[in-house]
Amino acid sequence: MDVYIQSARPLVIERAEGTRIFDKNGRSYIDGNSSWWTALLGHNHPRLVSALREQATSLCHVALGGIIHESAAHLALRLAALCPGLPHVFFSDNGSTAVEAAMKMALQYQAQVGAPARTEFLALDGAFHGETLGVTALSGVGAFRAPFSSAIVSARRLPSPADPEVGLEAALTALECALQEASTVAALVLEPLVQGAGGMRVYSPLYLKRARELTAQAGVLLIVDEVFTGFGRTGTFWASSQAEIIPDVLCAAKGLSGGLLPLAATLASSRVFEAFWGGKERAFYYGHTYAGNPLGTRVALEVLSVYEDENVLGVAQERAQQLALGLERFRAMPGVEQVRSLGMIAAFDLGGNANYLQPLGWEVYQEALERGAYLRPLGNVIYAAPPLNIPSADLQELLDILEKSVRVVLERHGAA
Repeated sequence: MDVYIQSARPLVIERAEGTRIFDKNGRSYIDGNSSWWTALLGHNHPRLVSALREQATSLCHVALGGIIHESAAHLALRLAALCPGLPHVFFSDNGSTAVEAAMKMALQYQAQVGAPARTEFLALDGAFHGETLGVTALSGVGAFRAPFSSAIVSARRLPSPADPEVGLEAALTALECALQEASTVAALVLEPLVQGAGGMRVYSPLYLKRARELTAQAGVLLIVDEVFTGFGRTGTFWASSQAEIIPDVLCAAKGLSGGLLPLAATLASSRVFEAFWGGKERAFYYGHTYAGNPLGTRVALEVLSVYEDENVLGVAQERAQQLALGLERFRAMPGVEQVRSLGMIAAFDLGGNANYLQPLGWEVYQEALERGAYLRPLGNVIYAAPPLNIPSADLQELLDILEKSVRVVLERHGAA
């Protein structure tokens, strides 16, 4: 930490518009990761800003305790319509709390359907589901989990189908074995198709499909974490729909409010919901001060309208093709490994001597910054996840900057 404090030179950003952020000197940078995957429609989309201003003139905040307001009710209905089979919506304020709510639902659900011994969770190696204490237990990234290992719930990690050293068949075998001995397992929690913070690792929809079958047979809930993958990032509105499954619980955040405000939703099936019927002792005693706040829900409604009116998914499919084609230039580049893309996600690893892998990503970051692009590496994983509606010219510029930056770094280390 002392090294970071001494050496960090953060950008001082004064404004943002569309694909770009602007520093205090007026210099622009293409936002290559949508500000941690939130600005799916770009920055300060005029319709979202207008909706925010309009809402602020009448109602900025009211608690949902015994109260409802128009935008929260309408947003719940629209989200439920986008998630067939998951008609019940619980609002919170960020991705971590969306998954935390799902975990609490799973534990209480199991206890109230007569399986109180089911207190354990299953997750994947390389998984990341947030930073609150409950979800920390699910993390397959040791650095995120280790400092809190004495204070977290029980969770078992399974081999990931996204790990090239494991593969789909071995991962499925491990999953089948785990669920055959699942008498203490409450839920399996998965990032559908892509493990984001774990390295943009992509896996087959077949794993999701089989996971749905096996969890249903074992009495284990299936929770899909669509915080990163939802809202069209992988090519479909929900990544899990590519496996043609309906989970028991789905978690959404980030792009839900277009990057303007903290907002999240946890959607549940009627089977899960009905387990909480009965006396007061069966209620789901959980809530957040700003859950379903009027500003956030009004903006989220406008986000969904923009998706429809501006054909965002159609535009994203065109940009995804451009992104995948542009990524081809890296496949033959010495020092680059495991080039991959899915929807509006492109990633590759910097290979070579393990002793210098970690710093290389940050060298690419600095080189890209000097050339006008903001990219945040994941260790030795270089990735781009720009807004879904990024203009074609900006996307081409981003790819060109990425190529030049990677070449400079690899040449510096004798790898290109």
